[in-house]
Amino acid sequence: MSTAEPIVRVDGLHRAFGAVHAVRGLTFQVPRGGVVGFIGANGAGKTTTMRIIATLDEPTSGSVVVDGHDVVEEPGAVRRVVGWMPDSLGTYDTMTVFEYLDFFARAYGLGRAARRARVEEVIDFADLGPLADRQMAKLSKGMAQRLCFGRMLVPDPQLLILDEPAAGLDPRARLEFKNLVRLLAARGKTLLISSHILSELGEMCDEMVFIDSGRLLFQGHADDLRHATFAPRPDAGAAVTREATATVLVAVAGAPGPLHDWVEQRPGWRLLEKRRDGAKVEVPAGDPAGLAAALRRLVEGGIEVTEFRREARLLEEAFVDMVGRGT
Repeated sequence: MSTAEPIVRVDGLHRAFGAVHAVRGLTFQVPRGGVVGFIGANGAGKTTTMRIIATLDEPTSGSVVVDGHDVVEEPGAVRRVVGWMPDSLGTYDTMTVFEYLDFFARAYGLGRAARRARVEEVIDFADLGPLADRQMAKLSKGMAQRLCFGRMLVPDPQLLILDEPAAGLDPRARLEFKNLVRLLAARGKTLLISSHILSELGEMCDEMVFIDSGRLLFQGHADDLRHATFAPRPDAGAAVTREATATVLVAVAGAPGPLHDWVEQRPGWRLLEKRRDGAKVEVPAGDPAGLAAALRRLVEGGIEVTEFRREARLLEEAFVDMVGRGT
């Protein structure tokens, strides 16, 4: 991923609607050329934050800078960089797919030749060709989402903001969406994607941003999240990572009692679950070399190990852990 200046900087962002505080001091960055997953429960402040980045709302306080432009001071410059895909598609039922995209190309000021070339390029990229002459009222959920995706691409934006783009899609449509994300990332686009399907975001994203009640809980790589533990931060009530741990499943030949005793006497190790053929164990060293050393100590201790493998937490489990510890 690029080490260039982040394309988005969110700094101390607050947004209040009367007595309701949707965003509370949120600070994070979106790296240029990266794919970032934006995670939070309903009401966590995701859509509000994304709308502010897209210049569709304004902060109560704090700042958001996109490609060097403040979203409040220079909204026009920001809009030339940003593509926005909301969680619902505004439809014109009697328009065809081609007419819909052409309408938005006109709105972006493209001339006749450039407009037709761009619409055809978007139709080809989003695989909308078979639907070009179909009226919008006759599109399925997956087709409509693909069209909304295509509409976002018409001005060829550098930053793509997608709010729940895979909501309600069947497995095939979700797979097609993931393929489109990979293609855009390969072209150097930056994507900020909000979704509840955390396992799929883990496959697509370079980084994850987790928020809860408008506050940042975590920003980092999905693999770090799967292998990290969390503790509450006293100042803000949010969860922060502490020393990484690894959960390993150990199977042994014969009775598992000696393994259980050995683990319970080992400083820094924790017996999570006793099993008939072994145990689930938390060890302090999450790196491969540390796990190899742990296995060697087990064998040298006289334990006949038949299986020793690292278990990664599901992203959903990590999110629940953070929210539970952080609030």
